[in-house]
Parts: sequence; structure tokens; C-alpha cells
Amino acid sequence: MKEDLMDIICCPLDKHELELEVVQRTDDEIMEGRLVCTECGEEYPIEDGIPNLLPPDMREESPA
Repeated sequence: MKEDLMDIICCPLDKHELELEVVQRTDDEIMEGRLVCTECGEEYPIEDGIPNLLPPDMREESPA
């Protein structure tokens, strides 16, 4: 995920801003991390450079 994507995405539940927490970054791309809503606190994972912005009840969790 490119960091400048933060300018255009928002929480799909309440449309508030998302805060970026980076776990792994390559040159100009965030590979692992999470997006956290500043209002409702919902978390959206970033895996393999792809943010999963589906609401929690629509996500398919993979077993650990």
C-alpha cells in the first residue's frame, strides 16, 4: 500500500479518518501493518501491501 493512499481512504463504518500503524515497509510501500479508525477504534489489517477495508463481519479470518 502506498502511504499517499491515506489521503483518500476512510473508515467504511463511520467515514472517519484512519491512523496508520506500520509493521513492515519497503522503499515506498507499506507491506504489513494496520489502519485504525480514530473514532470507532475498528482495526483494518494491511497484509502483503493490501489493506483489507471490509467491515469486520464480512472478513474471512484465516486460521493462524
